[in-house]
Amino acid sequence: MKTKLFEAVQIGRVLFRNRVIMAPMCMYSAKEDGLVTDWHVTHYASRAVGGVGGVILEATAVTPDGRISAGDLGVWSDDHVEGLRRIADQVKAAGAKVGVQLAHAGRKSTTAKPPVAPSAIGFDDSYEEPRELTLEDTEIVKQQFVDAALRVEEAGYDFIELHGAHGYLINTFLSPLSNKRQDQYGGSMENRMRFLLEIIDAIQEKSNISLWVRISAADHAEGGMTATDYIPLADELLKRKIDLLDCSSGAVVANAVPDVYPGYQVPYAAEIKRATGMKTGAVGLITTATLAEEIVRSERADVIQPYWVYHAAAELKDEVSLPKQYERAPIR
Repeated sequence: MKTKLFEAVQIGRVLFRNRVIMAPMCMYSAKEDGLVTDWHVTHYASRAVGGVGGVILEATAVTPDGRISAGDLGVWSDDHVEGLRRIADQVKAAGAKVGVQLAHAGRKSTTAKPPVAPSAIGFDDSYEEPRELTLEDTEIVKQQFVDAALRVEEAGYDFIELHGAHGYLINTFLSPLSNKRQDQYGGSMENRMRFLLEIIDAIQEKSNISLWVRISAADHAEGGMTATDYIPLADELLKRKIDLLDCSSGAVVANAVPDVYPGYQVPYAAEIKRATGMKTGAVGLITTATLAEEIVRSERADVIQPYWVYHAAAELKDEVSLPKQYERAPIR
């Protein structure tokens, strides 16, 4: 039987050699000023050599004050372009397509004093209380995303994923649990998605690069977002010819823990795809080839982002040493 998992797939203008896309995962290994190191080049190129169809770089900050950690990659300066180009050249030479996840950590930034958010509501006691963005601030942040996107394009990347998940800045605009604004960016879903849509519109005025969006399709908390609530956003993304909606979940509020099982986030991608026809990506505990094939063959998602590293050792119940960059996400 010919597998669908390893068929080439067209996502917008980009043709991937298969449907396995390496998800963005923070490496916490950048230099203090967000510059690429040799580690990053080796890490990402080796994944392309390993056969994935595409590689998405970790959350890459559009401003130094928008980093999750001081070890995040950055793209807020022209100085970042050369290092990012090194990664892109190596990944593409190995036959994979390459993208960057553009991010602003918002109230989860550990490099901003204070961090910023749509509303002055902290994530939990371990984070500093954020400052509410003014309307002037939102214009600055939108321009930071545009400038970053143009640098990514200059560095030779095939696509960009806008990080609208996991409690970072865009996600906190989208969720009513973190957005209590009384202006055009708060209240209704139409208003709460305005910030993201304006970022997209501003990028598309300057660039034709393929755009993806990542969302937390469920907040896992009372009064929070569900996959159904994201259907109006998906409709707006389709109007803007966004090429893929990457469906993760959670992390917008503290102590909101989902039931976790193999493929537990796939239903979110499936629901949005079924309701809108938009191409979707599925992530989260997709650790076997059989499960991955079932997901794409049943058309519950178009691409999958499994974490294959060290899978064989886990299956054999063996122990292997991990590079420090991988210690947060070992397969058990």
